[in-house]
Amino acid sequence: MDTKVIDDQDILYIIMPAYNEEENIQAVVETWYPIVEKYNGGGCSRLVLINDGSTDNTAYFMEKLKDSRPLFCPLTKFNSGHGATVLYGYQYALKNNAQWIFQTDSDGQTEAKEFDEFWNLRKSYDAIIGYRSHRKDGFLRVFVTKILRLVIYFCFKVWVTDGNTPFRLMEAESLRDNIQYIPAQFHLSNVLLSVIYIRRGQRVKFLPITFKNREKGCNSVNFRKIMKIGVMSISDFRKIHRSLKIFGI
Repeated sequence: MDTKVIDDQDILYIIMPAYNEEENIQAVVETWYPIVEKYNGGGCSRLVLINDGSTDNTAYFMEKLKDSRPLFCPLTKFNSGHGATVLYGYQYALKNNAQWIFQTDSDGQTEAKEFDEFWNLRKSYDAIIGYRSHRKDGFLRVFVTKILRLVIYFCFKVWVTDGNTPFRLMEAESLRDNIQYIPAQFHLSNVLLSVIYIRRGQRVKFLPITFKNREKGCNSVNFRKIMKIGVMSISDFRKIHRSLKIFGI
């Protein structure tokens, strides 16, 4: 991949939560690290992997990979789930003066080569969110996404193309402004962020992305857990909707 710096004034932080991904970590870092080299923000951009209390060797491999990669920042925290870990990463990026925050997952299901299109449009939008138009992760996942879209509409009265896609680029100040409305430890933080961006009438662009099947490792979220989170979220969404209305959102 070409590592030419396109704009060395724009600081990019790529945020990736990781839980028991020892089989994927090396390939994912090797795939995404060239992105922060290419858009290195004068040496201030970072690829941030957050080990969410993994019980395997994820932390070990992350530390091993940082030796030859100065823009790679591995972090480890207590386990709190995907949504809370994403929020942790966003707050970390904002505290470290990121100007653009991109989030994807560490399971190898997204394509780094599709990032450039998002980056090239960054100054025209507050958030650019991928929607999984080329999916290879199975019927069940597609079904859950469609149900989630209906639940979002029922609770918030907005139509979100793909609210939970782990492939999104956000301008820092808009993220800082919107993240304050999300409860700590919330399971579906990216879903709620998508809703808030749209409810506030901010500039949001949805772009199609490829979503591959997981090749290595095990998905930590099974159907039973998805259903449990879904049932909890309907109640949480309705409460959050009421609180957003108080703020005029």
